[in-house]
Amino acid sequence: MMMIKSIPKNNIVEAVYEQMLNKIIDGTWPEESKLPSEFELTDLFEVSRTSIRSAVQKLRDLGIIYTKHGMGSFVSKNLDKNKIININQPIMHMSQEEFMDMMVFRQTVEFKCIELAATNATEENILEIEDALNRMLINKNDYKKYSQADLDFHIAIIKASHNKIFINIIHNIKDIYYYYLEELNRVFGPTIESIDAHIKVFMSIKEHDIETAKLSLNNAMKTNIVAINKLKEEI
Repeated sequence: MMMIKSIPKNNIVEAVYEQMLNKIIDGTWPEESKLPSEFELTDLFEVSRTSIRSAVQKLRDLGIIYTKHGMGSFVSKNLDKNKIININQPIMHMSQEEFMDMMVFRQTVEFKCIELAATNATEENILEIEDALNRMLINKNDYKKYSQADLDFHIAIIKASHNKIFINIIHNIKDIYYYYLEELNRVFGPTIESIDAHIKVFMSIKEHDIETAKLSLNNAMKTNIVAINKLKEEI
């Protein structure tokens, strides 16, 4: 039986396209084989015919499949699977230098803000951080909404430091910070490890445990660095 992953609702066409592409790469649909009909694909993926047509069109535009009038769509022959894999490889629209600059900023400013927040956070601050965290959990299948909640989470922590200079700085660079977070979440997705790290940071601040909060954030940053370096090597 052909295994189909559940289709996320925030980007149905892209998810269908990627699953169809993977079936071509892994040989489930070999070269010159006929793809299931539009009706069969609609039933298989449990999405609309419009979504199927858009995903099929994307594969056709890339030359991965071709269509014979009245006969259906077929997998192209002599495909370079390495090239296809690279087509499907997410691209980080952020240079290594930009990424590392933000990492240094976070390690310099955020670590101190977490320390101050664990000491100075009011009940209102804790609720604001918790609200952002809850929105992250609710929107984990929509990277844009998740990223906005992610930004709000970190801004709330900086506000909880009650240091006016840090608060002014984050508001001045919040667009850059959002772009950084959105790129991470777009390419790698809101991972279980990332979500777990945010929960640990929140709980540590709530419990005034400075060292655990800093350690959780540091571990999350290390994971990001490893993922970025691996991605750069593959592109």
